[in-house]
Amino acid sequence: MTLTVEKFSWRAAIQLTLPKEHGSWSLALEPVAFGLLVAPSAAGLSLALAAVSGFFLRRPLKILLCELDCERWKIARASVFVLTIFAAVGLLLAVRLGRVENFWPLIPAALAGLAFVWADSRNEAREGTAEIAGAVTFGLLPAVFAALAGWSVNQSLALAAMSLTRSVPTVLTVRTHLRMAKKQNVSVLPAIMAVLVGTGLITWFAVQHLAPWLASAFAVVFAVRTFWLLLWSPQITARQIGITEAVLGGLMLLVLAMTWKSAAGW
Repeated sequence: MTLTVEKFSWRAAIQLTLPKEHGSWSLALEPVAFGLLVAPSAAGLSLALAAVSGFFLRRPLKILLCELDCERWKIARASVFVLTIFAAVGLLLAVRLGRVENFWPLIPAALAGLAFVWADSRNEAREGTAEIAGAVTFGLLPAVFAALAGWSVNQSLALAAMSLTRSVPTVLTVRTHLRMAKKQNVSVLPAIMAVLVGTGLITWFAVQHLAPWLASAFAVVFAVRTFWLLLWSPQITARQIGITEAVLGGLMLLVLAMTWKSAAGW
């Protein structure tokens, strides 16, 4: 990619900013949309700006830190500057509009995010631990949105539990299935255990009237998906898996956004 300063454009900056991993879009943006739709607030909207900016910041920041290509470095530097401003403004607005004590879920989310950044700096972003850390980072955000909307700690945890039940087993399931398709020696146990724990946790929250039974139903759907992919090993491409996951995620967002509070009996 040969660029001069005179040819610098936002189009080039966008090309270097957009993540190449299609699955990362769902794993990062789905929890943000889920939290905003179920527990909307002005502070949450500001936090969403910071979170989305952080998501797009990842690739240009890596280029800035790890590459020596002068032209790409210049474009990445501009992207990092703009996205950092957006992230900082969003976070400051969220703190101004919300209460500081309601940001408690950001502590574990930030720790998971640091683990991902460390792995990414070592070109290990596609390793299992790194992908799980990334999923946990964004999967915890619905708890922050809920807390900023005035929900209790338990109610906030229930929302994050649904998001994590969706994201973490998905990462493990898809990774395992793709490696099985390549005839690699891989265990299905972590993915199966994750989806079973998630289903049990969401069901417990539903029994406590902290989550709707529809959330438990979706957890069961995800469990069936995992068993189908890993135990029956169907001949399905990565693209088909991506489409299936996008449909499941979109359906979950729409249904639970409309029914979470009423179906939970609040």
